[in-house]
Amino acid sequence: MPKRARAYWKGFLRLSLVSIGVEIYNAVESKADISFRQIHKPSGRRVNYEKVVQGIGKIDSADIVKGYEVDTDTYVTLEPEEIDAVKLESKKTIDLVQFVDSKQIDYRYFERPYFIAPADELAGEGYVVIREALRKTGKVGLAQVTISGREWLVAIAPLVGKKSGNFNPDKFEDHYATALKELIQDKLKGRKIVAHEETRLKGGNIVDLMEALKKSVGGQQPTKPKAGRSAKKRA
Repeated sequence: MPKRARAYWKGFLRLSLVSIGVEIYNAVESKADISFRQIHKPSGRRVNYEKVVQGIGKIDSADIVKGYEVDTDTYVTLEPEEIDAVKLESKKTIDLVQFVDSKQIDYRYFERPYFIAPADELAGEGYVVIREALRKTGKVGLAQVTISGREWLVAIAPLVGKKSGNFNPDKFEDHYATALKELIQDKLKGRKIVAHEETRLKGGNIVDLMEALKKSVGGQQPTKPKAGRSAKKRA
């Protein structure tokens, strides 16, 4: 990973009650990929495309909406605000939910590699605890992360006995895709979709980061801080 690479995503790696600041970097430089454009051979100019409707002709971009085909040439149209209403909140957390043997995951499930690194020196100690646990056990951590309103299933390696199990992709639901399907069904029934204001959780248990992390890795529950003791939780 280049030392001065720009982070693709910044947030927190969360295991039980512990959150560690991390940054994600692209592992593959997309600029190295070769791409082609369609060119008008006689003039050497790039081919452009006009948006047209059969029987109508050229149309304005403002008149275009997204549609889902429910039958041949039959569509349910969705307004931008209706799609925004089902987008998931970007919580800026990578929630580790299960650990599986790395050999159990078929490589066909992987789409793109990334590097994950601690955000700063403070996060480094906790980051190393998780990294070494994954390395020694031969496990990878499965997590779900929300980016740009969509949910993704990710595997973090080298990554523990707690939450260990067999890899079953059916256990992980794409909540954004599910919400879109429900939206389409509601539209078919003639219902109007209204976006609700986001509600955020406030407060929470305060625990010592390293104590909670080590106990989470070891399969134990972290103890709550005693009265008068202060500890910071990054969230």
